[in-house]
Amino acid sequence: MGLFRRREPLHERLAREGGLVETPVPDPRPQWQETGIHGLQRPREWDVTLSADADIAEGTRVTFVALPDNTLLVEDGDVPDATPLAERVESELPPPYRARAARVGVWMIQAKKIDVVAIPNGPEGDAIELTADGLRVDGERVFGAVPELENRGDVVRAQRLDGDLWEFQAERL
Repeated sequence: MGLFRRREPLHERLAREGGLVETPVPDPRPQWQETGIHGLQRPREWDVTLSADADIAEGTRVTFVALPDNTLLVEDGDVPDATPLAERVESELPPPYRARAARVGVWMIQAKKIDVVAIPNGPEGDAIELTADGLRVDGERVFGAVPELENRGDVVRAQRLDGDLWEFQAERL
């Protein structure tokens, strides 16, 4: 027997050997705390998912942004004119929104509402992050302020869409 070996107490061993201890019955309920089975759904990424006729636009895929003034900004893809796809989205979701579409027999379109702000004379970069620690533009700490983004949340991130227009997300901590 080892010096640091921990033994079962005598009274527990005698009760077990004498058949006086009941063996626990396994719980028949599902193990909800197990990894992957927690009962919570994923947050919704897209506000609408739609289909459209295959012949309403040329190309096979596109990512675009619809601005509040109904201007369309095509960010990626091979679709020269996303207007028919935007019209289909706007039957369900008013601008501003970000959408992606792909042709798989028919056009499948997903879109989500976005927040857009104009920042005249804003920073030169393409990404802004405003926190209690300060202002970062394209990952670099800078001095100054962006009044259009202040008081919107504890952490505000903005991406340049076009010119003075920025898409922003604000989060409270």
